[in-house]
Amino acid sequence: MAKPIIRFKGYQDDWEQRKLSELLVERNVQHSQSEEFPLVSFTVENGVTPKTERYEREQLVRGDKSAKKYKETRLDDIVYNPANLKFGAISRNKLGNAVFSPIYVTFEVKKDLVKPSFIEMVVTRKNFIQKALQYQQGTVYERMAVNTEDFTNLDVYIPNGFEQEKIGNYFENLDNLITLHQRKCDETKKLKKYMLQKMFPQNGEKVPEIRFSGFTDDWEQRKLEDIAEFSKGSGYSKGDLIESGTPIILYGRLYTKYETSISEVDTYVEAKDGSVYSKGGEVIVPASGETAEDIARAATVDKSGVILGGDLNVVSPNEDINSAFLAISISHGNSQRELAKKAQGKSVVHIHNEEIKNLVVPFPANAEQNKIVEYFSNLDHLITLHQRELENLQNIKKFMLGKMFV
Repeated sequence: MAKPIIRFKGYQDDWEQRKLSELLVERNVQHSQSEEFPLVSFTVENGVTPKTERYEREQLVRGDKSAKKYKETRLDDIVYNPANLKFGAISRNKLGNAVFSPIYVTFEVKKDLVKPSFIEMVVTRKNFIQKALQYQQGTVYERMAVNTEDFTNLDVYIPNGFEQEKIGNYFENLDNLITLHQRKCDETKKLKKYMLQKMFPQNGEKVPEIRFSGFTDDWEQRKLEDIAEFSKGSGYSKGDLIESGTPIILYGRLYTKYETSISEVDTYVEAKDGSVYSKGGEVIVPASGETAEDIARAATVDKSGVILGGDLNVVSPNEDINSAFLAISISHGNSQRELAKKAQGKSVVHIHNEEIKNLVVPFPANAEQNKIVEYFSNLDHLITLHQRELENLQNIKKFMLGKMFV
Protein backbone atom coordinates (compact mmCIF):
# COMPACT_ATOMS: atom_id res chain seq x y z
CA MET A 1 0.00 0.00 0.00
CA ALA A 2 1.17 3.52 -0.83
CA LYS A 3 0.58 5.43 2.39
CA PRO A 4 2.86 7.77 4.36
CA ILE A 5 3.73 7.07 8.01
CA ILE A 6 2.35 10.38 9.32
CA ARG A 7 -0.93 11.84 8.03
CA PHE A 8 -3.41 14.53 8.96
CA LYS A 9 -6.48 13.28 10.78
CA GLY A 10 -9.28 12.06 8.50
CA TYR A 11 -7.15 10.88 5.54
CA GLN A 12 -6.82 7.14 4.99
CA ASP A 13 -6.91 6.45 1.23
CA ASP A 14 -3.89 5.07 -0.62
CA TRP A 15 -1.82 7.56 -2.60
CA GLU A 16 -1.92 7.27 -6.39
CA GLN A 17 1.16 6.55 -8.47
CA ARG A 18 1.74 8.97 -11.37
CA LYS A 19 4.44 9.83 -13.86
CA LEU A 20 5.78 13.35 -13.44
CA SER A 21 4.97 13.88 -17.12
CA GLU A 22 1.28 13.60 -16.17
CA LEU A 23 1.62 16.41 -13.64
CA LEU A 24 4.17 18.77 -15.22
CA VAL A 25 4.38 20.24 -18.74
CA GLU A 26 7.62 21.80 -19.92
CA ARG A 27 7.26 25.51 -20.59
CA ASN A 28 9.66 25.99 -23.49
CA VAL A 29 8.76 29.55 -24.49
CA GLN A 30 11.48 32.02 -25.38
CA HIS A 31 11.27 35.80 -25.59
CA SER A 32 13.20 38.91 -24.60
CA GLN A 33 13.20 40.47 -21.16
CA SER A 34 10.70 43.24 -20.47
CA GLU A 35 9.04 45.08 -17.62
CA GLU A 36 6.43 42.31 -17.45
CA PHE A 37 9.07 39.56 -17.70
CA PRO A 38 12.24 40.80 -15.93
CA LEU A 39 15.50 38.89 -16.14
CA VAL A 40 16.12 36.81 -12.99
CA SER A 41 18.61 34.30 -11.58
CA PHE A 42 18.14 30.76 -10.34
CA THR A 43 20.24 29.61 -7.37
CA VAL A 44 20.40 26.56 -5.13
CA GLU A 45 19.92 28.75 -2.03
CA ASN A 46 17.06 30.99 -3.20
CA GLY A 47 15.49 29.38 -6.29
CA VAL A 48 14.12 31.96 -8.73
CA THR A 49 15.49 35.27 -7.44
CA PRO A 50 15.90 38.83 -8.77
CA LYS A 51 19.16 39.79 -10.40
CA THR A 52 21.44 41.82 -8.17
CA GLU A 53 21.75 45.60 -8.47
CA ARG A 54 25.33 45.07 -9.58
CA TYR A 55 24.14 42.91 -12.48
CA GLU A 56 21.60 45.54 -13.50
CA ARG A 57 24.35 48.20 -13.55
CA GLU A 58 26.53 45.93 -15.70
CA GLN A 59 23.63 45.48 -18.11
CA LEU A 60 23.35 49.25 -18.53
CA VAL A 61 27.09 49.53 -19.22
CA ARG A 62 27.01 46.76 -21.81
CA GLY A 63 24.07 48.25 -23.67
CA ASP A 64 20.53 47.19 -24.58
CA LYS A 65 19.97 43.46 -24.18
CA SER A 66 16.25 43.53 -24.94
CA ALA A 67 16.75 41.67 -28.20
CA LYS A 68 18.37 38.67 -26.52
CA LYS A 69 16.13 35.61 -26.11
CA TYR A 70 15.62 34.01 -22.72
CA LYS A 71 13.36 31.26 -21.37
CA GLU A 72 10.04 32.22 -19.81
CA THR A 73 8.92 31.09 -16.36
CA ARG A 74 5.72 31.91 -14.46
CA LEU A 75 4.48 31.85 -10.89
CA ASP A 76 4.32 28.32 -9.36
CA ASP A 77 6.41 26.72 -12.12
CA ILE A 78 8.78 23.94 -11.04
CA VAL A 79 12.29 24.91 -12.15
CA TYR A 80 15.49 22.88 -12.16
CA ASN A 81 19.05 23.07 -13.42
CA PRO A 82 19.79 19.74 -15.18
CA ALA A 83 23.54 20.04 -14.49
CA ASN A 84 23.24 21.07 -10.83
CA LEU A 85 20.43 18.84 -9.63
CA LYS A 86 22.88 16.93 -7.41
CA PHE A 87 23.36 20.16 -5.42
CA GLY A 88 19.60 20.60 -4.97
CA ALA A 89 19.04 23.07 -7.82
CA ILE A 90 15.28 22.54 -8.02
CA SER A 91 12.56 24.80 -6.69
CA ARG A 92 9.15 26.38 -7.21
CA ASN A 93 8.97 29.82 -8.81
CA LYS A 94 7.53 32.00 -6.02
CA LEU A 95 8.62 35.26 -7.65
CA GLY A 96 6.27 35.49 -10.65
CA ASN A 97 6.57 36.14 -14.38
CA ALA A 98 10.22 36.29 -15.45
CA VAL A 99 12.82 35.18 -17.97
CA PHE A 100 16.15 33.52 -17.33
CA SER A 101 18.93 31.59 -19.03
CA PRO A 102 17.85 28.79 -21.41
CA ILE A 103 20.08 26.37 -19.49
CA TYR A 104 17.26 25.99 -16.94
CA VAL A 105 14.20 23.81 -17.39
CA THR A 106 10.83 25.14 -16.23
CA PHE A 107 7.54 23.23 -15.93
CA GLU A 108 3.98 24.42 -15.69
CA VAL A 109 2.10 22.53 -12.96
CA LYS A 110 -1.21 20.88 -13.95
CA LYS A 111 -3.12 22.44 -11.09
CA ASP A 112 -6.25 20.37 -11.72
CA LEU A 113 -4.23 17.28 -10.69
CA VAL A 114 -1.65 18.54 -8.20
CA LYS A 115 -1.09 21.56 -5.97
CA PRO A 116 2.13 23.50 -6.75
CA SER A 117 3.12 23.65 -3.05
CA PHE A 118 2.71 19.87 -2.77
CA ILE A 119 4.63 18.84 -5.89
CA GLU A 120 7.41 21.22 -4.84
CA MET A 121 7.87 19.20 -1.65
CA VAL A 122 7.82 15.94 -3.62
CA VAL A 123 10.55 16.89 -6.11
CA THR A 124 12.82 18.72 -3.65
CA ARG A 125 13.04 15.78 -1.23
CA LYS A 126 16.48 14.21 -0.96
CA ASN A 127 15.35 10.69 -1.89
CA PHE A 128 13.59 11.97 -5.04
CA ILE A 129 16.71 13.84 -6.15
CA GLN A 130 18.82 10.72 -5.54
CA LYS A 131 16.40 8.73 -7.71
CA ALA A 132 16.64 11.34 -10.47
CA LEU A 133 20.45 11.37 -10.34
CA GLN A 134 20.53 7.72 -11.46
CA TYR A 135 19.77 9.10 -14.92
CA GLN A 136 22.68 11.55 -15.12
CA GLN A 137 24.39 11.55 -18.48
CA GLY A 138 27.56 13.24 -19.65
CA THR A 139 31.27 12.89 -20.32
CA VAL A 140 34.50 14.43 -19.09
CA TYR A 141 33.98 17.12 -21.74
CA GLU A 142 30.29 17.65 -21.03
CA ARG A 143 28.74 18.27 -17.62
CA MET A 144 26.73 15.46 -16.09
CA ALA A 145 23.02 16.30 -16.29
CA VAL A 146 19.54 14.81 -15.85
CA ASN A 147 17.65 15.46 -19.06
CA THR A 148 13.99 16.45 -19.17
CA GLU A 149 12.71 13.18 -20.61
CA ASP A 150 14.28 11.06 -17.86
CA PHE A 151 13.19 13.55 -15.20
CA THR A 152 9.53 13.56 -16.20
CA ASN A 153 9.52 9.76 -16.56
CA LEU A 154 10.03 9.35 -12.81
CA ASP A 155 7.19 7.96 -10.69
CA VAL A 156 5.72 9.91 -7.78
CA TYR A 157 2.82 9.29 -5.42
CA ILE A 158 0.07 11.85 -4.77
CA PRO A 159 -3.00 11.90 -2.49
CA ASN A 160 -6.29 13.65 -3.23
CA GLY A 161 -6.33 17.42 -3.61
CA PHE A 162 -7.51 18.20 -0.07
CA GLU A 163 -4.68 16.22 1.52
CA GLN A 164 -2.19 17.76 -0.92
CA GLU A 165 -3.32 21.22 0.16
CA LYS A 166 -3.01 20.35 3.85
CA ILE A 167 0.53 19.03 3.37
CA GLY A 168 1.55 21.93 1.13
CA ASN A 169 0.26 24.50 3.63
CA TYR A 170 2.03 22.74 6.49
CA PHE A 171 5.42 22.94 4.78
CA GLU A 172 4.81 26.49 3.54
CA ASN A 173 4.19 27.56 7.14
CA LEU A 174 7.37 25.77 8.23
CA ASP A 175 9.34 27.51 5.46
CA ASN A 176 7.90 30.89 6.49
CA LEU A 177 9.03 30.31 10.08
CA ILE A 178 12.48 29.21 8.88
CA THR A 179 12.75 32.33 6.71
CA LEU A 180 11.60 34.54 9.60
CA HIS A 181 14.25 33.23 12.00
CA GLN A 182 16.94 33.34 9.31
CA ARG A 183 16.03 36.97 8.58
CA LYS A 184 16.05 37.91 12.27
CA CYS A 185 19.39 36.15 12.74
CA ASP A 186 20.90 37.95 9.73
CA GLU A 187 19.51 41.32 10.86
CA THR A 188 20.94 40.86 14.36
CA LYS A 189 24.34 39.93 12.89
CA LYS A 190 24.25 43.07 10.72
CA LEU A 191 23.37 45.19 13.75
CA LYS A 192 26.26 43.63 15.69
CA LYS A 193 28.70 44.32 12.85
CA TYR A 194 27.50 47.92 12.57
CA MET A 195 27.72 48.59 16.32
CA LEU A 196 31.19 47.04 16.52
CA GLN A 197 32.31 49.71 14.06
CA LYS A 198 30.56 52.52 15.91
CA MET A 199 31.23 51.60 19.57
CA PHE A 200 35.02 51.29 19.26
CA PRO A 201 37.43 54.11 18.27
CA GLN A 202 38.40 54.04 14.60
CA ASN A 203 41.44 55.34 12.69
CA GLY A 204 43.37 56.76 15.62
CA GLU A 205 40.36 58.41 17.30
CA LYS A 206 40.34 58.55 21.11
CA VAL A 207 36.60 57.97 21.52
CA PRO A 208 34.00 55.91 19.62
CA GLU A 209 31.19 57.45 17.57
CA ILE A 210 28.44 55.85 19.69
CA ARG A 211 28.66 55.65 23.50
CA PHE A 212 26.40 54.93 26.42
CA SER A 213 25.10 57.96 28.28
CA GLY A 214 27.39 59.27 31.01
CA PHE A 215 30.74 58.26 29.45
CA THR A 216 32.85 61.08 27.99
CA ASP A 217 36.51 60.32 28.87
CA ASP A 218 39.08 59.42 26.19
CA TRP A 219 39.93 55.77 25.78
CA GLU A 220 43.46 54.79 26.85
CA GLN A 221 45.88 52.98 24.51
CA ARG A 222 47.46 50.08 26.38
CA LYS A 223 49.96 47.44 25.32
CA LEU A 224 48.71 43.98 26.19
CA GLU A 225 51.96 42.87 27.82
CA ASP A 226 51.38 45.60 30.44
CA ILE A 227 47.91 44.39 31.43
CA ALA A 228 47.94 40.60 31.06
CA GLU A 229 49.88 37.38 31.58
CA PHE A 230 50.45 34.94 28.71
CA SER A 231 50.61 31.15 28.47
CA LYS A 232 49.85 28.27 26.09
CA GLY A 233 47.28 25.49 26.01
CA SER A 234 48.26 21.81 26.15
CA GLY A 235 48.42 19.44 23.20
CA TYR A 236 45.28 17.54 22.28
CA SER A 237 43.90 16.70 18.84
CA LYS A 238 40.53 15.70 17.35
CA GLY A 239 41.61 12.08 17.72
CA ASP A 240 41.53 12.47 21.51
CA LEU A 241 37.83 13.40 21.59
CA ILE A 242 35.39 11.07 23.34
CA GLU A 243 31.62 11.20 23.99
CA SER A 244 31.93 12.19 27.64
CA GLY A 245 34.74 13.15 29.97
CA THR A 246 36.56 16.37 30.80
CA PRO A 247 35.38 19.36 28.70
CA ILE A 248 37.97 20.77 26.30
CA ILE A 249 38.25 23.65 23.85
CA LEU A 250 40.18 22.91 20.64
CA TYR A 251 41.33 25.89 18.59
CA GLY A 252 39.36 24.90 15.47
CA ARG A 253 36.06 25.36 17.32
CA LEU A 254 36.77 29.08 17.65
CA TYR A 255 36.11 29.29 13.90
CA THR A 256 33.00 27.14 13.75
CA LYS A 257 31.23 27.01 17.10
CA TYR A 258 31.79 29.74 19.65
CA GLU A 259 30.81 33.40 19.95
CA THR A 260 32.75 35.92 22.07
CA SER A 261 32.03 34.24 25.43
CA ILE A 262 32.28 30.46 25.85
CA SER A 263 29.94 29.26 28.59
CA GLU A 264 29.03 25.78 27.27
CA VAL A 265 31.51 23.25 25.87
CA ASP A 266 30.34 20.11 24.04
CA THR A 267 33.64 18.34 23.29
CA TYR A 268 35.36 16.05 25.78
CA VAL A 269 38.61 14.13 26.33
CA GLU A 270 40.18 11.83 28.87
CA ALA A 271 42.39 14.23 30.82
CA LYS A 272 46.16 13.74 30.64
CA ASP A 273 48.81 14.76 33.16
CA GLY A 274 50.05 18.28 32.54
CA SER A 275 46.79 19.55 31.06
CA VAL A 276 46.08 23.27 31.23
CA TYR A 277 42.72 24.08 32.88
CA SER A 278 40.77 27.31 32.74
CA LYS A 279 40.19 29.30 35.91
CA GLY A 280 37.49 31.40 34.27
CA GLY A 281 38.08 34.73 32.57
CA GLU A 282 40.91 33.68 30.23
CA VAL A 283 41.01 35.10 26.70
CA ILE A 284 42.04 32.49 24.13
CA VAL A 285 43.47 33.24 20.68
CA PRO A 286 44.14 30.48 18.10
CA ALA A 287 47.83 29.95 17.36
CA SER A 288 47.17 28.41 13.92
CA GLY A 289 44.71 29.03 11.10
CA GLU A 290 44.19 29.17 7.35
CA THR A 291 44.23 32.96 6.91
CA ALA A 292 45.54 35.94 8.86
CA GLU A 293 42.03 37.38 9.13
CA ASP A 294 40.59 34.15 10.53
CA ILE A 295 43.31 33.63 13.09
CA ALA A 296 43.05 37.16 14.51
CA ARG A 297 40.10 36.40 16.77
CA ALA A 298 39.54 35.72 20.42
CA ALA A 299 36.99 34.38 22.90
CA THR A 300 36.76 34.38 26.67
CA VAL A 301 36.30 31.20 28.72
CA ASP A 302 33.63 31.79 31.36
CA LYS A 303 33.97 28.54 33.32
CA SER A 304 36.77 26.99 35.34
CA GLY A 305 37.88 23.39 34.86
CA VAL A 306 37.85 23.40 31.05
CA ILE A 307 40.97 22.01 29.36
CA LEU A 308 42.56 24.52 26.99
CA GLY A 309 43.87 22.53 24.04
CA GLY A 310 47.08 22.91 22.10
CA ASP A 311 47.48 25.67 19.53
CA LEU A 312 45.75 28.13 21.85
CA ASN A 313 47.38 31.29 23.14
CA VAL A 314 46.04 32.03 26.61
CA VAL A 315 45.80 35.65 27.77
CA SER A 316 44.89 36.31 31.41
CA PRO A 317 44.11 40.04 31.83
CA ASN A 318 44.45 42.06 35.02
CA GLU A 319 41.43 42.60 37.25
CA ASP A 320 40.73 46.08 35.83
CA ILE A 321 40.23 44.60 32.34
CA ASN A 322 36.97 42.87 31.41
CA SER A 323 38.14 39.72 29.62
CA ALA A 324 35.10 39.65 27.32
CA PHE A 325 35.83 43.26 26.33
CA LEU A 326 39.41 42.29 25.50
CA ALA A 327 38.16 39.36 23.39
CA ILE A 328 35.79 41.65 21.46
CA SER A 329 38.58 44.21 20.94
CA ILE A 330 41.03 41.63 19.58
CA SER A 331 38.44 40.16 17.22
CA HIS A 332 37.22 43.36 15.53
CA GLY A 333 38.26 46.70 14.13
CA ASN A 334 41.76 48.19 14.23
CA SER A 335 43.09 45.72 16.82
CA GLN A 336 42.00 42.78 14.67
CA ARG A 337 43.63 44.26 11.58
CA GLU A 338 46.87 44.96 13.45
CA LEU A 339 47.03 41.45 14.86
CA ALA A 340 46.32 39.98 11.40
CA LYS A 341 49.38 41.85 10.08
CA LYS A 342 51.52 40.04 12.65
CA ALA A 343 50.41 36.57 11.52
CA GLN A 344 53.18 34.57 9.86
CA GLY A 345 53.12 31.73 7.36
CA LYS A 346 51.75 30.76 3.94
CA SER A 347 49.55 27.64 3.70
CA VAL A 348 49.08 27.75 7.49
CA VAL A 349 49.52 30.98 9.42
CA HIS A 350 50.60 31.30 13.04
CA ILE A 351 50.27 33.84 15.83
CA HIS A 352 52.38 33.53 18.96
CA ASN A 353 52.12 35.16 22.34
CA GLU A 354 54.97 37.50 21.42
CA GLU A 355 52.86 39.07 18.66
CA ILE A 356 49.83 39.36 20.94
CA LYS A 357 51.91 40.95 23.73
CA ASN A 358 52.92 43.79 21.43
CA LEU A 359 49.35 44.56 20.37
CA VAL A 360 48.14 48.02 21.46
CA VAL A 361 44.43 48.07 22.30
CA PRO A 362 42.23 51.06 23.29
CA PHE A 363 40.41 50.67 26.63
CA PRO A 364 37.78 52.83 28.33
CA ALA A 365 37.11 52.82 32.07
CA ASN A 366 36.03 49.48 33.52
CA ALA A 367 32.40 50.58 33.94
CA GLU A 368 32.16 51.40 30.21
CA GLN A 369 33.85 48.10 29.32
CA ASN A 370 31.18 46.28 31.32
CA LYS A 371 28.35 48.17 29.58
CA ILE A 372 29.75 47.36 26.13
CA VAL A 373 30.21 43.69 27.02
CA GLU A 374 26.63 43.47 28.32
CA TYR A 375 25.29 45.00 25.10
CA PHE A 376 27.15 42.61 22.79
CA SER A 377 26.42 39.63 25.06
CA ASN A 378 22.71 40.35 24.60
CA LEU A 379 23.16 40.50 20.82
CA ASP A 380 25.08 37.20 20.85
CA HIS A 381 22.31 35.66 22.94
CA LEU A 382 19.70 36.76 20.38
CA ILE A 383 21.79 35.38 17.52
CA THR A 384 22.18 32.05 19.34
CA LEU A 385 18.43 31.84 20.04
CA HIS A 386 17.53 32.45 16.39
CA GLN A 387 20.17 29.97 15.20
CA ARG A 388 18.91 27.34 17.63
CA GLU A 389 15.29 27.86 16.59
CA LEU A 390 16.36 27.77 12.94
CA GLU A 391 18.13 24.44 13.45
CA ASN A 392 15.11 23.01 15.30
CA LEU A 393 12.73 24.02 12.50
CA GLN A 394 15.06 22.65 9.83
CA ASN A 395 15.28 19.35 11.71
CA ILE A 396 11.49 19.20 12.02
CA LYS A 397 11.13 19.83 8.30
CA LYS A 398 13.70 17.15 7.45
CA PHE A 399 11.96 14.63 9.72
CA MET A 400 8.46 15.38 8.40
CA LEU A 401 9.61 15.23 4.78
CA GLY A 402 10.69 11.66 5.50
CA LYS A 403 7.39 10.70 7.20
CA MET A 404 4.63 12.57 5.34
CA PHE A 405 5.42 11.37 1.80
CA VAL A 406 5.43 8.00 0.08
